[in-house]
Amino acid sequence: MADEGANNREAGKIEAGEPPIPLDVDRDPVTTVHEMEIGGRTFAYEATTGMLPLKSETGEVEAGIFFVAYRKLDAGPERPLLFSFNGGPGSSSVWLHLGCVGPKRVRMLPDGQLPPPPFTLEENSHTWLEHADLVFIDPVGTGFSRPAKASLGSKYWSLTGDIESVGEFIRLYLTRYQRRSSPLYLVGESYGTTRAAGLAGHLIDRGIAFSGILLISSILNFQTARFSRGNDLPYVLFLPTYTATAFYHGRLAPELSRDLKATLWEVEAWAEGDYTVALGRGDRLSAEERARIAARLARYTGLSSAFVERCDLRVEIFQFCKELLRDAGRTVGRLDSRFTGRDASGVTATPDYDPSMAAIRPPYTALLNDYVRRELGYHTDAPYHILGGERKLWETWDWGSAGQGHPDTSEALRSAFVKNPYMRLFVASGYFDLATPYFATEYTLAHSGLDAELRAQVVTHEYEAGHMMYIHQPSLLKLKADVDAFLAPRPRTG
Repeated sequence: MADEGANNREAGKIEAGEPPIPLDVDRDPVTTVHEMEIGGRTFAYEATTGMLPLKSETGEVEAGIFFVAYRKLDAGPERPLLFSFNGGPGSSSVWLHLGCVGPKRVRMLPDGQLPPPPFTLEENSHTWLEHADLVFIDPVGTGFSRPAKASLGSKYWSLTGDIESVGEFIRLYLTRYQRRSSPLYLVGESYGTTRAAGLAGHLIDRGIAFSGILLISSILNFQTARFSRGNDLPYVLFLPTYTATAFYHGRLAPELSRDLKATLWEVEAWAEGDYTVALGRGDRLSAEERARIAARLARYTGLSSAFVERCDLRVEIFQFCKELLRDAGRTVGRLDSRFTGRDASGVTATPDYDPSMAAIRPPYTALLNDYVRRELGYHTDAPYHILGGERKLWETWDWGSAGQGHPDTSEALRSAFVKNPYMRLFVASGYFDLATPYFATEYTLAHSGLDAELRAQVVTHEYEAGHMMYIHQPSLLKLKADVDAFLAPRPRTG
């Protein structure tokens, strides 16, 4: 026992001597004033960059969360306020910030492909600032946000810790900037939709209710996307996106290549019917039934019957990304399957990299770092962690105990709806998104347990692009029009 006590004391000394990580929580926020043109009118706004502290119950600063906020000048607290973040887990808020929501936008090629460097930032005439003030949040470990000590990071890098810490940031921001009387909205992308759903349920019990939640490329129930043994659901729900990808790259039969939506309706019905039944039967399928299912699966994916047979009728995402265009020496992207890549070897089972991520990461990284310092005046030598940071947070993320099964925040969203029946939900999905497929989102919504009255407050939209559908110019325009309609003032009831 004496030795154990000595060991504990020694461990305490090591922890006590742990070097702190520099935070800017004591620095005053930096505010700059800007103008832009929206709809032929001059729009004046201020931008504020800063760091808010997360404290322990004893008042010790344990982390700092960096934010960029935009406020329309001469507007009161009655103006809507929208909190925005991306996913990962481990991603900063850069993608929504400089992709579609904020007043500046990274200039990509019209179809979303990488432009030649040097990269350019342009005025975003489609900014959501037209309708709401904006706050972009970088969760701990992303952007400039950091734990005060390395050992404190695990407190925030989990499903629950992430929701609680971002929820505390929102509470603190509303308090410091006196915005508790504003109509409040959340917008999350990818894992950010997991966070948004969790926050809606978490904060309603703490007196913070949202007028609306906007989910871009959603994943609330991870059973829909985990290709784990014994879980056949993703094979069913990814199939329509496999079909859309094969459609785009000209790998479907002529009769399936005329009308994307009509083809997808056909595939969705087959996926929910015969395909689901066949997977459920496992080895009990007869040879004849198996051959029939393989032939139909090959027809809808652009793959060979022999390949899908070898995959046991279950084509995992990265197998598909590698196999579809293997004969042409190309792979297709995960975030956006319209994009193609070139692997070092054509004989590997999966792609070397995601060409859609390769297209967006360089310009967004360069321009965020330049913009926040040059135009917004936030000067620091700290690196801005675009995705993953010094640690690959998605690899070390704590998803909860195994007894909880697949992570799922759809119940938290349902709870928020029940407790706040005035809340509305906007859901946007891309047909060519192999990270969070649109059919998986439809499945989750259909199994969310909302009654008909609340379900009527959910609107869904699909776009002919991928995960970041806004990098595709036509989809950016459609998304803005759809969001305009969602955020339009509504008559008060009750």
